[in-house]
Amino acid sequence: MQAFQVTGFGGLEKLQANEVLVPEPGQDEVLVKIHATALNNSDIWMREGGYGTDTSASASAGWRREGIDFPRIPGSDVAGEVVKTGNGVSTDDLNKKVVLFPFQSSGEKGYEHMSNDITYIGSEFDGGYAQYVVWKADLCFERPLSNYVKSAAVPVSGLTAWHMVKRAHIQKDDKVLINGATGGVGSLATQIASKVFGSEVIAVVRDDSMKDKMLDLGATNIVTYTSDSLLEDIYQVAGGHVDVVIDVVGDALFSTSLAALGVGGRFVTSGASSGAVSEVDFRTIYLKHLNIYGSTFGTKEEFADLLKAVSNGNIKPLIDKEFPLSQAKEAQEYFKKSKRLGKVVLLPNENHNKR
Repeated sequence: MQAFQVTGFGGLEKLQANEVLVPEPGQDEVLVKIHATALNNSDIWMREGGYGTDTSASASAGWRREGIDFPRIPGSDVAGEVVKTGNGVSTDDLNKKVVLFPFQSSGEKGYEHMSNDITYIGSEFDGGYAQYVVWKADLCFERPLSNYVKSAAVPVSGLTAWHMVKRAHIQKDDKVLINGATGGVGSLATQIASKVFGSEVIAVVRDDSMKDKMLDLGATNIVTYTSDSLLEDIYQVAGGHVDVVIDVVGDALFSTSLAALGVGGRFVTSGASSGAVSEVDFRTIYLKHLNIYGSTFGTKEEFADLLKAVSNGNIKPLIDKEFPLSQAKEAQEYFKKSKRLGKVVLLPNENHNKR
């Protein structure tokens, strides 16, 4: 089969097209024919070694901040069809149209995402930049939509956004500022916070051309991060401070976010696309009684709730652009440099000779 493998930490030259054997499903596993794989920041950071620390022996590391066993096929947002079952899996699973829960762990129910042994598809396991992938049968959920491309836009970004909203204890009528609102996580968080949990969302976007689209997604107002008076703009549209900030941006908006929060405000982060290190005035945190939450992934129960909300039409995944699998390098370059709205999706080359 055709697959793209990361051969080591580095630039796009480390993402290489190769012919590899179709994997065989083992105990309790299934083979999934991939119809669509959505890109995530983690695909880029895994290749670049972006999860490392400056104090480590090597600044490069994978998602667990450890080394990666190369070569590795990236891609964690996968939608496809079960075409083969391994031992212990009923043949009733054949032909199921599925999306993949993106990680494995031994964590107890409700704490799967907090287990020390969590391992991520596309980082510790081969992922979706290929024509086929093997995954645990019980981690394959029925796709939420009849469309593979839109279904592939849901798993990682949707689970991340859903868990962030839950982690921040968002309530009806809360004023919620969402940084990076046009990205995969942000666009879904906007819908989840407003349409599922009933909050008032202020979307932080690059310019006013995004306003109509963000209002369609459920935002009440927008502000632009290029404004010279961003904090004042937030105060104006919010009528004062906000209750919650949902952030995947990191350093660039961190100080502004803390300033925008009112007393007892909640800041939840699951990303750092603009930079992973920032300065903080601790007086802002303790004098305002702020709550800061780290958030990664979510639980299987939350995943099921998310897929139900998508199936019911309460949440609509956004697709920015599609690329054939053969253009995986171009897709990653576009993903990293473009000012996109929604997800970038890879489509496997169905006519490629299988091995």
